[in-house]
Amino acid sequence: MLTTAAVLLTAIVFGGMVLYSFGFAAFLFKTLPAEDAGSILREAFPVFYVWCIAVALIAAVPLWFVDPLSAWLTITVALTTVPLRQLLMPAINSASDNKNRRRFNLLHGLSVLAALAQMAVLGYVLARIAT
Repeated sequence: MLTTAAVLLTAIVFGGMVLYSFGFAAFLFKTLPAEDAGSILREAFPVFYVWCIAVALIAAVPLWFVDPLSAWLTITVALTTVPLRQLLMPAINSASDNKNRRRFNLLHGLSVLAALAQMAVLGYVLARIAT
């Protein structure tokens, strides 16, 4: 039962990150004017990050009993999300507000790399515990 809970909770975090990054954001930019899509994402990202932190920490509880390394990896995903939310996201918003395209592209690229790394870690955790 703990393994099932660990797999499902980890899959929820992983799936949520994938859907938000590749589905929701892309959908907004495809269906809305760029300014409106950006405004909605600016409001949604802080909530998304808190959700990722919370669900990853919840997933770490059953993971601890199933595979402690996977629990630590999932906790690491949660902890690395904090500076993304508190530091990187405001810097991206500031670069956007100041029309500093070069800085925005650099910081946004960093956020994309961080998200991909987090998804890779969660994918690895899923592979470890689901087999």
